[in-house]
Amino acid sequence: MQLRAFGPRAVLVELGDAHAALALAAWARGARLPVAEVVPAAQTVLFDGVRDPESLRASLAAWDGSAPTLERAPVEVPVTYDGQDLAFVAELWGTDVDGVVERHTSTAFVSAFCGFAPGFAYLAGLGGSVPRLDAPRSRVPAGAVGLAGAWCGVYPTASPGGWRLLGRTSIPLWDPALDEPALLAPGTPVRFVRA
Repeated sequence: MQLRAFGPRAVLVELGDAHAALALAAWARGARLPVAEVVPAAQTVLFDGVRDPESLRASLAAWDGSAPTLERAPVEVPVTYDGQDLAFVAELWGTDVDGVVERHTSTAFVSAFCGFAPGFAYLAGLGGSVPRLDAPRSRVPAGAVGLAGAWCGVYPTASPGGWRLLGRTSIPLWDPALDEPALLAPGTPVRFVRA
């Protein structure tokens, strides 16, 4: 674990992977560390609103690398598997379209962190890597379900994007009127099902 000052009141903690970052973020929230915000990412956790960096460093030294049991309810995401890149992913995985759907729906995903757009969760659990498009599409529709690298994600709004598209869902992912606007907040278990 490497700690770096990140501006006048933030500390960035570098870790080995997304699972460690999610575990540290969950532990830090549970420990109620004296910071304004804890933000996990792919291999880092940002602690913002840090008043005493040395005190934070001492507190983080108490973390044993484990994650507390997450109490988030699982979210089921219904998908119509008709994406533009299904055949590409099937060939990459050495299967057919039904094999891609079977692998995708049988994978237990967890939201590791959010980014890119409000409500866009990076879902870990894929086990393998799917290359991004060489050039991103200028518009990916809201609800598109895609893969890139070791991640799965669902586009909450229409936007440009370079992920391989498997299908689409109509489930709303972002609602700023809610206390917790992101449906797939970090730590949320996610299962995809055929619509």
